[in-house]
Amino acid sequence: MSNIPADLKYTKSHEWVRTLANGNVEVGITDHAQGALGDLVFVEVPDAGKSLKAGDTFAVVESVKAASDIYAPVAGEVVAVNDALSATPEAVNEDAYAAWLFRLKPADAAAAGKLLDAAGYEATIGDA
Repeated sequence: MSNIPADLKYTKSHEWVRTLANGNVEVGITDHAQGALGDLVFVEVPDAGKSLKAGDTFAVVESVKAASDIYAPVAGEVVAVNDALSATPEAVNEDAYAAWLFRLKPADAAAAGKLLDAAGYEATIGDA
């Protein structure tokens, strides 16, 4: 059974979203996604200040198996990136929900609330 925290929101493309106290959101890849990819060897994240539309490719993660695009779950402006991941991409494998990729200031504060909840995400991946 996958690790799917109930306090996060999810996309069908396996990104998670955590709303922060200041209204910004943290975005990462799910435990299911990192498990399917295997050992990550490279993480490329967008530059701070970049504007993204929902669904835009914003990052790439590479594992020993494959490279995978990561998509913006909501529109907004990148306000911070997790630079530590460039040196330690394996942190995503160790704890996918602690190793956020970037923080975004959403264009629409309600957009993250419209994403999948834990049960909805679990239904999209089955009992993996």
